[in-house]
Amino acid sequence: MEQSIKKEPLGKDFYIYVSEHHTFGTDAVLLSNFANARKNDKMVDLGTGCGIIPLLMLRDGNLQSAVGVDISQEAIDLANKTKDDLNLSKFQVINSNLTDLKGKVEFGCHTLVTCNPPYKAPNAGLKNPDDVIKVARHEIECTLRDIIEVSAKLLQTGGRLCMCHRPERLSELMSLMNECKVEPKRLRLVCQRKGEEPWLVLVEGKRCAKIGLRIEPTLYVEEDGKFSKEMLKIYGAYKEAYL
Repeated sequence: MEQSIKKEPLGKDFYIYVSEHHTFGTDAVLLSNFANARKNDKMVDLGTGCGIIPLLMLRDGNLQSAVGVDISQEAIDLANKTKDDLNLSKFQVINSNLTDLKGKVEFGCHTLVTCNPPYKAPNAGLKNPDDVIKVARHEIECTLRDIIEVSAKLLQTGGRLCMCHRPERLSELMSLMNECKVEPKRLRLVCQRKGEEPWLVLVEGKRCAKIGLRIEPTLYVEEDGKFSKEMLKIYGAYKEAYL
């Protein structure tokens, strides 16, 4: 079934094309903020979907270059439509399984890799009958190991891998990072409000770095039934686009 497409404003004269299959949520916005992109970063976004993470970074004047990779041609078409409309010469999108990137994306030279991965293991929970949604939510086309292994190949020494995931998979995530010589360096938990367990964890690892993990203060999405001051700051220009 053909998906309806809409244009969503991101602020600062940026916008993004999204569809029912390929939209974005709070976790992608938080990951983009956590990754703290710089003007000279050469980044790859694995499982880019509609391209939200690199687009937020480019909107803010960051990145020397950006590559978005996704297995879904539908997602890549959306990202390309946004790229062409905004004339973003720094942004390249590639339709590929991330386990098949050799010769498509240069290895060993990127300073930043981001990934908002499928959160569910292959056999965890009920699967959505919609194949596109199923691939986005479950590790069917790639596993967590696949993601971290290819990220390590893409990164130069000292390059950063920034990911978000569910807290219950944190131990596995950090173990695989260690195994692939991507040393966990920063960690931040995200809670909906004080007194509740975290629903998201943000992790940054550095390729071939020394041991030393910094745990940042917990991010609370809400305070007194409203967005917290920090969340309002993170949403920034995106929120202002709707005022």
